[in-house]
Amino acid sequence: MSTSSLRNDHNLIEKVLSSMKATVSLLKDGKVVPESILLQTIDFTKNFVDVCHHGKEEETLFPALAQTGMPTKMGPIARMLLEHQITKEIASKIEESSKIYITNGNSEELIHNIEQYIQHVTDHLYKENNRLFMMADSRLESYSDQIDKSLTETEKNKLNELGKTREYYENIVEQLSKDQN
Repeated sequence: MSTSSLRNDHNLIEKVLSSMKATVSLLKDGKVVPESILLQTIDFTKNFVDVCHHGKEEETLFPALAQTGMPTKMGPIARMLLEHQITKEIASKIEESSKIYITNGNSEELIHNIEQYIQHVTDHLYKENNRLFMMADSRLESYSDQIDKSLTETEKNKLNELGKTREYYENIVEQLSKDQN
């Protein structure tokens, strides 16, 4: 399946979204959220999600779909690109509001930004998993091995640029999942 690598990424992202929900609950209850949890969450959202995962889609999947005749200036690809930009902007807001929270304990903006990120990314993943990826798997069926290889190569390159590995991000997800319990 051409999108299996991307679906695996989505599984990791969903686990982080779950830990972000737990973070919001703690903040709303007036509990202190350790800086280390916020920093890991920021690293994951800004680097794994935006640089690595979105890079795989934007540099490999979307061009492959365009080659099959799917339009890029409108329709699903254009919508996903817009949503990727929104995701990036909200992740930056989380980073900024985390700094405020760490400095003075004010969690109001942080709660708002995390909740906005959770809702936006949850909706985005649903669209990709249940619409875009189904179209991609159908359109790219005969190129599945080539697409899988390209996605793997793009991931490797993106993670190398960050100086990180997939295992590093899988460990962050595992740690955040433990911390929420």
